[in-house]
Amino acid sequence: MAAARPTVTVYSHENPEQKTGSAAMPSVFSTPLRPDLVRYIHTNMAKNSRQAYANKYESGYGYSATSWGTGRAVSRIPRISGSGTHIGSAGAFGNMCRGGGMFAPTKTWRRWHRKVNVTQKRHAAASAIAASALPALVMARGHRVEEGAELPLVLAEGAEGVSKTKKAVELLKKAGLGAELEKVLASKKLRAGHGKARNRRYTMRRGPLVIYKEDNGISRAFRAIPGVDLACVDRMNLLQLAPGGTFGRLIVWTEPAFKQLQALFGSYKSASELKKGYHLMRPMLTNADLGRIINSDEVQSAVVPAKEGPAKATLKRNPLKNRNVMAKLNPGVLQRAKLREAQQTQGSKAREAILKAKRAAAEKAKAHNKGSKDFYRKMMASYEEKGKAAEDEE
Repeated sequence: MAAARPTVTVYSHENPEQKTGSAAMPSVFSTPLRPDLVRYIHTNMAKNSRQAYANKYESGYGYSATSWGTGRAVSRIPRISGSGTHIGSAGAFGNMCRGGGMFAPTKTWRRWHRKVNVTQKRHAAASAIAASALPALVMARGHRVEEGAELPLVLAEGAEGVSKTKKAVELLKKAGLGAELEKVLASKKLRAGHGKARNRRYTMRRGPLVIYKEDNGISRAFRAIPGVDLACVDRMNLLQLAPGGTFGRLIVWTEPAFKQLQALFGSYKSASELKKGYHLMRPMLTNADLGRIINSDEVQSAVVPAKEGPAKATLKRNPLKNRNVMAKLNPGVLQRAKLREAQQTQGSKAREAILKAKRAAAEKAKAHNKGSKDFYRKMMASYEEKGKAAEDEE
């Protein structure tokens, strides 16, 4: 895994283009990526901030209405009493009536909140942190990190003492996140729906998440930058690490916060120092190269050789209905069909050739018929002459 390298570079907070040293990569960055777990935990955690809502239990029942009963050729729905007004005898109470009550009205005692397993939340947070170190996943989430030096991005401890927003913006731009800040500003759009009237008029994409250990002014400096979120390393939240349930958030670490991760999540060999009884989630496969596993001598010596199944009977096709089968039985049938089609097409060379042959045959037949008529006439004339000669002799 690309995130499992031994060290990561630490950049200066005054000039992020300069390197001030390196830090050991915490073991949490080698955690298996579990998008299913992150999405499930995020969905349930997001439900815990909902506010209960329900309609008033009296809604739709503020009338004096009774049913007329049967026998009057109308439905038995309760009808508003009174006459002489447009509302008299109108249906009431039913959910199919105008101004009536709601079917299955909402209640405030709905199960709004969800209990989430603590260990599962920790596993999901560890997986989200590991995904933040893979540039492919970060870019797939929409962040602009092409100009950044490397991921994870770690700044020196002095970044926690930045107290001016102007300096904070310069710090992010020099770190290669200028395109990310511009993307956030360009994404501001008017919200669709009634949220415009509920103190959330605009929507905006998420920018980088800045994680620190000690707040020496860093929160005041970064909180006014659009799209930028802040979190203390001891109070990280999956809703910030993987907004929308999709991991790959662009995270900017301070050096003390980055070093705190080892004690916070521990390693595969030792438990966490700050989370009682927590161990990192182990991968299901130590070697993810399935082809190498299957083709190994150990596996191939134990598996049964592949069996050849019985030959499948081919379905016989009707040559009178299937042109390809007819072409196999009668080679050249397709070419002859194309030739016949060309002979029937006006203006084609084949059509002109066949017409020419027909005209020649017609001329030949005409000449033959003319010769036959002349022969017949000569023969009849000779017969007549012989007949006259015989009469004269008698």
